[in-house]
Amino acid sequence: MFGQARYQDINSLVNTELAQRAPLVAVHRGTGLGDVPENTDRAVQAALAQGADMVEIDIVASADGEFFLFHDGCERQAFDRDLDLRALSAEEIRALRYRWTGHDVPVTGLDTVLERFRGDVLFNVDRSWWYWDDLLPFLDRYDVAPQLVLKSPVDEIWLEKLRRHPVKYPFIPMVRSLADIEAVRGDPDINLIGAELLAGGHDDELSAPEVVARMHEAGLACLLNAINLTNGIPLFAGHDDNTSLFGDPADGWGRLMEHGADIIQTDWPGPLCQYRQELRGIPPRRHRPRYEPAPGPRWVG
Repeated sequence: MFGQARYQDINSLVNTELAQRAPLVAVHRGTGLGDVPENTDRAVQAALAQGADMVEIDIVASADGEFFLFHDGCERQAFDRDLDLRALSAEEIRALRYRWTGHDVPVTGLDTVLERFRGDVLFNVDRSWWYWDDLLPFLDRYDVAPQLVLKSPVDEIWLEKLRRHPVKYPFIPMVRSLADIEAVRGDPDINLIGAELLAGGHDDELSAPEVVARMHEAGLACLLNAINLTNGIPLFAGHDDNTSLFGDPADGWGRLMEHGADIIQTDWPGPLCQYRQELRGIPPRRHRPRYEPAPGPRWVG
């Protein structure tokens, strides 16, 4: 069991999944392929259709305090306009349409995802910590805490917000040193279930195999990130998606599994699920959504 015993009920979903299917396949921003934009409800559904165990989403708040799925800074790519969603009203955000699709695809509200995927879908909630004063009470309304794994840097300002909030959402911080892990480990008011290890190279202290072993002994799960950033900075010693897709997956995803990853974040869930099945005998998950699908996009143009 990962996490403190006092939080075992709220951690029951993620612990059940980790016990049965590790390493979990976490899909970065959902699957945005074809005419499906990333960080939308359709991208979440597409990721689940490819066997995802968890879906990572980014959060942005409008100027008037409503929450949407979006990675701030990607506005030019998404809408072919110089915008900052954080400076727009919710009404203005809802009027936007993604540029690369000929379909009428709007920005997805966080409420839409929380309502449509209520149940057994795990989400890794990224880039939300700036909004926690308002976001955490908003999440409370939906009673989905077991489905949401929050992420943030190890910074006292964010940790204190988690301590103060009465609902103890599962938490996996992004750590760059052993000191980062120690800064939050054992805190009785934070529901720490693991850590995302960020290590640039093999000489980084977090890339040592004994680190994960010590984490497991302390009841902490290990998330390793295989995505390739556009700036080329490696997230875990170069054992990434590109190495796996264009070279030998044993040198990418295989190394992360050998290292002890409990969760692997990827942009390529299909090939990773297939590789995991070959190595571990874990078949890709086939989610059956418990909601009525949203109407298909309307063709425009």
